[in-house]
Amino acid sequence: MAWTKTYDGDEPQRINKWLGQSGVCSRREAEGLVEQGLISIDGVEVTEPGRKIVKGETLTLADAATKKLASAMSVVLNKPVDYVSAHPNEGEIPAIRLITKANLVGHSDSLPHRDSRLAPVGRLDKDSRGLLILTEDGVLTKSVIGPEADSEKEYLVTVRGVITPERVQDLCHGLMLDNRVLKPAIVTHERGQLLRFILTEGRNRQIRRMCDLVGLKVVDLFRIRIGHVHIGDLAEGKWRALTPAEREGLIHKSQVEYIPQPDPEPPTPEKSQYQQYRERIQNRDNRDKPREQFDRKSAGFKSGPQNSDRPPVRRKKKPSTRPKYPGS
Repeated sequence: MAWTKTYDGDEPQRINKWLGQSGVCSRREAEGLVEQGLISIDGVEVTEPGRKIVKGETLTLADAATKKLASAMSVVLNKPVDYVSAHPNEGEIPAIRLITKANLVGHSDSLPHRDSRLAPVGRLDKDSRGLLILTEDGVLTKSVIGPEADSEKEYLVTVRGVITPERVQDLCHGLMLDNRVLKPAIVTHERGQLLRFILTEGRNRQIRRMCDLVGLKVVDLFRIRIGHVHIGDLAEGKWRALTPAEREGLIHKSQVEYIPQPDPEPPTPEKSQYQQYRERIQNRDNRDKPREQFDRKSAGFKSGPQNSDRPPVRRKKKPSTRPKYPGS
């Protein structure tokens, strides 16, 4: 069924911008629909991408346009470490290769193919893991990582170092990266070496660099939530389709109530190369230590004449002279 809406703004507006703000499609997608002749205003086909719509005019998307927009694929993936979310360099594995039928949890109307353009909505570094959204939906991407986006991203972060209230306070507000003050963050000390980060921006390797500034070293970084989308019990390396309700929550955050979910129990991170090296050194040191001698006396045994009336037998020592050979 065709999509129809009447414009009620006071000022004329470009149709691609209006459609983007309405959550129908991205500006680029709107321009593509104009080129294909799938948009009309008051029954007249729009032929110019820069066409403006005025108050009282009605815009209509053809059935082919709505079907094309509805077929945009969006998935939720639990990305393991060592997979890259964006374009891989030589020798790296892109996370999109995990989007296969074998790794699917639940049902999906479509699977990625050669022409699919699944792009990450918020990058996740190669050495980080957890929730990654991949989509062909331009509106969804802009809503989460666009210039005006403020979607929350939540992480469970294991660090090495002494966690103090002062360091946690510095992580919440006051740090600078690349000569720019970071937006306030919510950082809490959960237990042991575990911190919880809730950010509304996504600078390059932001959490790791923030921890470096306060003297902490990130051992494991696990993203569990983006906006209203929670990783739940999705196993590592598995994926599922993004639901319409989740898409609605990401695009129109104020219209959907977020219900907190219990945190997944993060698996124990693998030992670092330094920890493995220290264990090898310790095992080697233990191997070089002399073995504990068996104490006969403490075990109840008696030795020497106390155990027998006979004097101890003295064995004759072999002569230490060298044997004589003919001609010597």
